[in-house]
Amino acid sequence: MKKLLILGAGTAGTMVANRLNRMLNMNEWQITLVDQDPLHHYQAGYLFIPFGTYGRDDVIQPKAKYIPSRARLIQSKLEAIEPDHNRVRLTNGDVLDYDYLIIATGTDIHPEETPGLAEHEWGKSIHNFYTLDGAVALAEKLRNWQGGRLVVNVVENPIKCPVAPLEFLMLADSYFRKRGIRDRVELVYATPLSGAFTKPVASKLLGDLLERKNIIVEPDFYIERADPDAKKIISYDEREVEYDLLVTVPLNKGAEAVGNAGLGDDLNYVTVNPHTFLSTKYANIFALGDAANLPTSKAGAVAHYSVDLFSENFLQYIEGKELEESFDGHANCFVESGDGKALLLDFNYKVEPLPGRFPVPLLGPFSLLQESYINHIGKLGFSWMYWNILMRGLKLPLPATMSMAGKRTDLLKSQAGMSA
Repeated sequence: MKKLLILGAGTAGTMVANRLNRMLNMNEWQITLVDQDPLHHYQAGYLFIPFGTYGRDDVIQPKAKYIPSRARLIQSKLEAIEPDHNRVRLTNGDVLDYDYLIIATGTDIHPEETPGLAEHEWGKSIHNFYTLDGAVALAEKLRNWQGGRLVVNVVENPIKCPVAPLEFLMLADSYFRKRGIRDRVELVYATPLSGAFTKPVASKLLGDLLERKNIIVEPDFYIERADPDAKKIISYDEREVEYDLLVTVPLNKGAEAVGNAGLGDDLNYVTVNPHTFLSTKYANIFALGDAANLPTSKAGAVAHYSVDLFSENFLQYIEGKELEESFDGHANCFVESGDGKALLLDFNYKVEPLPGRFPVPLLGPFSLLQESYINHIGKLGFSWMYWNILMRGLKLPLPATMSMAGKRTDLLKSQAGMSA
């Protein structure tokens, strides 16, 4: 019997396990998943917890509930990957061999990597919303906070869901206005990017939106350290940003075992072919979701589209056929802008987010790069689709690769003319 080992039972790992469970001959294959956490987290929901929209129980479910009955789930921490021997060691003492390995270990925050962050003010004047406990603690902090200077800082890219810091700021603007204390709150976004976002058209639109909401952007800010006693963060060029409340997006890194095995880059993300997800070093190792060093967003949508294309490709590959370089970096995400509205971004490796309609040209119902109530409903409604469709390995009726239909392509031409 052939053995498929999946490291990580989060979004990408669970989706691909369910998909391949339906596609492979399970009389010939054994699918095993390894994950140390018994609970599955809907991480996109963390954003809403600080503002009281969601609570802890809204974003967690038992992982075993979503694992195919014919697959095996082992709850243990990963100790070592030994790719030269086609085996993995777990801290519970198990040694698992494999014919094919899929690494879906995701990414985690590491505030300890930045001096001053994870010290005596962590959880007091320094918070995060990239963990469940952090989001819950921040909700309590905001509930009783009476105002001051709130700074959101991204330590370094890439991070999970690159638009989440912007969403947090815009939701905070709305939250404090509803509480009647917005005039006592200064909102600041200190980012290593040169603007609000990575792509010119979207960056300008989002930057204008932040400006209208009186949210200050401190661009090109590469934090070197935090001074928790003086309540300020200091960049490598010695710029200082003071705060009363710091909401940090700490350094994101992949699993340590990936780096120790020589499979990853400097941040422990598996180096892969960006179109096939195959390891650049081993012909029987793949990486999906946040664990891969794809040059696109680390987001659930990327995992979703990746699994859609990978699964068919994998079946061809195990039959001795060449992998098709089919993934184009397709990603889309709703961007909460506050007051019951949201925008939608749709892009890939080569094409930046553009205005238009999605998924049906002219009809939508979702508008691209434009605020709407329908987009907000789409963002909130996605949690149902996540638990009941994606985590079951079912397909959404959406193309896995990006379509240009319904998009304002003339903006690309004007942008090219400006840069020429």
